[in-house]
This record gives sequence, structure tokens and C-alpha cells, in this order.
Amino acid sequence: MERKTILITGSTNGIGKATAKALAQEGHFIIVHGRDKLRTQAVCEEIKSATGNNNVDMLLADLFLLSDVKRMAIEFKKKYDRLDVLINNAGAVFGKDRETTKEGLEKTMTLNLFAPFLLTELLLDVLAKSPAARIINVSSAAHAIRSEPDLGDIQLEKNYSFIRAYGLSKLYIIWVTRHLVAELKEKGLEHITANSLHPGVIASEFGKSSNIKFVSLLTKLMRPFLLTREQGAETTIYLAVSKDVENVTGKYFAKKKVAKESIKHYSPENEKIVWDYCKKIVEPYLSN
Repeated sequence: MERKTILITGSTNGIGKATAKALAQEGHFIIVHGRDKLRTQAVCEEIKSATGNNNVDMLLADLFLLSDVKRMAIEFKKKYDRLDVLINNAGAVFGKDRETTKEGLEKTMTLNLFAPFLLTELLLDVLAKSPAARIINVSSAAHAIRSEPDLGDIQLEKNYSFIRAYGLSKLYIIWVTRHLVAELKEKGLEHITANSLHPGVIASEFGKSSNIKFVSLLTKLMRPFLLTREQGAETTIYLAVSKDVENVTGKYFAKKKVAKESIKHYSPENEKIVWDYCKKIVEPYLSN
């Protein structure tokens, strides 16, 4: 087995942690990302102890700050000269009231869309060094919510709800993943694949990130019927290392199979609008 260098965002809990542990078990070099230093260090040591694989390192960043995403990318390039798999796993649903980050961006779109978009752009040159690199964006079946996107109000300043924000952020990450494939082809980087996925409905920390009482309560009540973190990580792991998907790109997966994403609001024009908007948001952080 060829050992891959794999960076997983949001990997100190939930399916991110389960993904990191499973891939470390297979002998890959894993870079765990987290926000809190002590917690991230503890997870790294836990993975090493559980798997016997000491090739586990860590990076710290607050993905709510695009400036910190950039700092992490710079740090990555100083420490490592290769990246085979980038797993943009970090994501969350937030409260009933619209909130913005310290940089003035809506929180849900920042964590679920802008941050992975920026990190991918910043690490493309390192991914390009791999003979067969993979970009994996974790989306959700929630992208198919019955709510029409307002592409003139991507950050939901006019019509915010936590359900719309989460669902649309997961829809847009599918669209930008699809558009990325064309961008990679144009740059001559067709050896880099990009796919998105729905991990399933997971019994993880997800519901705890919401300050809406009924969401937390519903998550607690549903917990016995939900997938385990390990089950939820299966499709991500499959896309990261399976030979079955070596040349598969621009697809949406569920249960380790190509699945049908919602196309109700899709058009190449809408895809381009979202891509261009994300590029405009991250542009200040792409320059040296």
C-alpha cells in the first residue's frame, strides 16, 4: 500500500476524528486539524495509541477566520512538501439568529463554504505534486431543502434561517466542487480529482453546535437511530483511498456510491455565480 499524506479539517471529533483514526489504522500519514491546541494534541496521541501509527501530526486554525485559514496553509507548506488527499470535513449548523464572523462574513457560509474553498485554492500547488491527488468536500443530503437559493443574497442578509443557511451552504459546496473540476482541467491539473459526499445522518457532536433547543433535543432523541461516527466516515474513507475512484471526479457520493444530488436549482450559470462569489470573498487571502 502506498502511504498517503492526508489533511482532514475538523478532525478532533465526530466523523472527522473517526476518519482520521481509520486512515491512520491503514498506515497513512494523517494531519489532524483542530482549533484548540490541547484537545488536538490529545486526539493525535489517542490516534497514535489506538492505531500504532506514529505518523500523525496536527495543525491549528480557526476556520471562522479566512486569515487563519491562510495562516494554516502557509504553515502546512513550511512543514510538508506533499499532500495527496485534502478532506474538507469541518462543518456545522448554527442558531436561529444570523451571526457574522470577526471578518464580517455569515458564520455558516464561512465554515461550510468559504473556508474549504479558500483552503483548497491555497493548497492546490502542493496537491499538484502528488501523482494522483484527491479533494473531498463533505456536503449533506440537507442540500436538497425546499428553499430556492437567492444568488443575489448568498450570505442571507435578507432572508436568514438556520435551515436555509445550512442547506444552501451544502448545496453550494457541491456546485463549487463540480466547478473546480473544470478549473483543474483548465490548469492542466487533471491528476487531481474533486468529489463531494453525504456521510449519512450521524450520531456525532453536530447537533450540539446549535443553540436552538429543539435541534439539540431532536438530535438527542434520534441518537439511537443514527449512524455511528465510524459508519458515517465510510464514504469519506472510500473516496480518500479506494482504487475504485482513482479517476472519478466531479461526482456526489452517498453510501460509497455515486448518488443523485438535487438538480432543482442547478444550472451552469448558477454554478458559475456561486464560484465567482466565493472567489471574490477569498481573493484578499490568495495574494502573497
